[in-house]
Amino acid sequence: MAKQPKRITAWTGDRDAAHSVEAAIALVKANAKAKFDETIEISVNLGVDPRHADQQVRGVVNLPSGTGRDVRVAVFAKDAKAAEATAAGAEHVGADDLYEKIAGGFMDFDRVIATPDMMALVGRLGKVLGPRGLMPNPKVGTVTPNVAQAVKDAKGGAVEFRVEKAGIVHAGIGKASFTDEALAINVKALIEALNRSKPSGAKGVFIKRVGLSSTMGPGFKVDISSIGA
Repeated sequence: MAKQPKRITAWTGDRDAAHSVEAAIALVKANAKAKFDETIEISVNLGVDPRHADQQVRGVVNLPSGTGRDVRVAVFAKDAKAAEATAAGAEHVGADDLYEKIAGGFMDFDRVIATPDMMALVGRLGKVLGPRGLMPNPKVGTVTPNVAQAVKDAKGGAVEFRVEKAGIVHAGIGKASFTDEALAINVKALIEALNRSKPSGAKGVFIKRVGLSSTMGPGFKVDISSIGA
């Protein structure tokens, strides 16, 4: 058997037990020993089958403590709306010119926002943006006439979530440098958003399992009763 790296053998904490959210956060942070500020990630197993249209789970949540990420935003807008997006802090703003850049391979952004009148143009980038989860969608507030607020939300802690084929939602909920309380607040905000997004076709237990981990560290189970799930 291959010898395990030292960082793995140095991991501490019971990975089989279900911990309160506060205890799980403390364990995750204690094991986040990389030389960079690791992202704290949450995995939520849902009682849904995403193959059915009435069991899709998708939405956006504004994390009260922010994400700790520097989110780069691209906005498709014209005239006054373009000016509003620029003033709000969007890194890339344009219409046909931005379309040409992205079609040519430019991908230096993390979120794409568009005004409704731009969607005919943006739709032609579906094969580029779609697989990366970047296609603007009115359900998560990225197709909107209020581009200034959308840009501020994206930069201030808005996180999109979408259930994967296996019925799991993954999301970053902060950084290892955050306080335990700040991370706990973000966890609970995401769980509340998931509960609000429960689809009509979901039967039985909706939130089945929750786990927390850091970028380079181990995962720990969370007692869902400790987060009101």
